[in-house]
Amino acid sequence: MLEVSGLQASYGESRILFGIDFSVAKGEVVTLLGRNGMGKTTTIRTIFGLVAPTGGTVRIDGQDLTGAAPHRIAGAGLGLVPEGRQIFPTLSVQENLQATATKGKWTLSRIYDLFPRLQERRRNMGNQLSGGEQQMLAIGRALMTNPRLVVLDEATEGLAPLIRADIWACLARLKSEGEAILVIDKNVDALTKFADRHVVIEKGRVVWTGSTADILNTPEVKDRFLHV
Repeated sequence: MLEVSGLQASYGESRILFGIDFSVAKGEVVTLLGRNGMGKTTTIRTIFGLVAPTGGTVRIDGQDLTGAAPHRIAGAGLGLVPEGRQIFPTLSVQENLQATATKGKWTLSRIYDLFPRLQERRRNMGNQLSGGEQQMLAIGRALMTNPRLVVLDEATEGLAPLIRADIWACLARLKSEGEAILVIDKNVDALTKFADRHVVIEKGRVVWTGSTADILNTPEVKDRFLHV
């Protein structure tokens, strides 16, 4: 579904990505792991056309969409839950969800079934929600585009433990329903409970990739590339 090959990107004169390679298949959950500042978010932003690539390719279902405008990436089937959530603060919960809605299996009623708290708060403005509720709304908003691949950048950063558990349960449910997911998060232990493959990025390069079994059986990967 998504194939990233040799992806390169820079901010001005500072080169950030030096040839990122990975793929996500239909129904697969893949993680991007690495310490802060190693290029994970830049990888996502470059895939979505928010940062101009300086090399490499991004293909969705075989179509070369390298450097395409964000709306074309979304139209090709990728839905983004961005770092910092970026919900619309002066729209209600329901208006946030309806703003991105397209026809498909994900409807308001299904989002409210996934996140009952959002139904309770559906008339509240975005800026009246807690951080956890905003993250639920950001996920719901992405799902309302009915994507074939959901991309989450820092899925549980800054959330209380109980809310984090709710988000992980949500992602596990999405996987059980056949959704493809690409996720960035620091909680390797939580990710290994439902992810299929893991891609470790260090200084703008992929330095390790493998299955959940592989990463559980290779503790030196976490020691070398993930621990602060």
